[in-house]
Amino acid sequence: MMKVVIVAILALATTLVSAYDPSPLQDFCVAINNTDSAVFVNGKFCKDPTLVTANDFFFSGLNIPGNTAANKVGSNVTLVNVDKLPGLNTLGISLARLDFAPYGLNPPHTHPRGTELLVVIEGTLLVGFVTSNPNKLFTKVLNVGDVFVFPIGLIHFQFNIGQSNAVAFAGLSSQNPGVITIANAIFGSNPPINPDVLAKAFQLDKNVVEYLQKQF
Repeated sequence: MMKVVIVAILALATTLVSAYDPSPLQDFCVAINNTDSAVFVNGKFCKDPTLVTANDFFFSGLNIPGNTAANKVGSNVTLVNVDKLPGLNTLGISLARLDFAPYGLNPPHTHPRGTELLVVIEGTLLVGFVTSNPNKLFTKVLNVGDVFVFPIGLIHFQFNIGQSNAVAFAGLSSQNPGVITIANAIFGSNPPINPDVLAKAFQLDKNVVEYLQKQF
């Protein structure tokens, strides 16, 4: 019986630990994509510390506005995660620049591995998130200098309600927070979800579901 309890506790502890970015056990672990002189950590290999330079901790370009005309929703997210800044590996943090055209939207989405802290630099944004069941909406209009936090895993959005461009920066509590855009995931999955499933789930006519799937 005692052995069963111990195994259960260890399994639970392992699950809890694996739910978040690992805590580093060294000053840094600059990520590389090959095994030369490297140690494997959380999906990335550590660069030999003697070969690390300041450039491994450097990224340039967040002063450049993103292309908000590249999609239908009028927004652009420039993410600086471990894939773009190798020095972030094991540090549990990343950064993003969000650009919005007038009435541009960063549509409802989630970050499965990170909490997001947003600060508005330019313009006015309507932001919000929805809790797990029962679904309560928390929403706020943000102006320049305002800060809002979106808890890990919850559906949230940002919408430019002004007639001029808007810019925000976001810090995320993971080196690779991930993103699931709700509409894309539901109506644009590959292969597509069976329309009968979506029609019943959303209480829509099947023809409407098939139309929406064609939009993604």
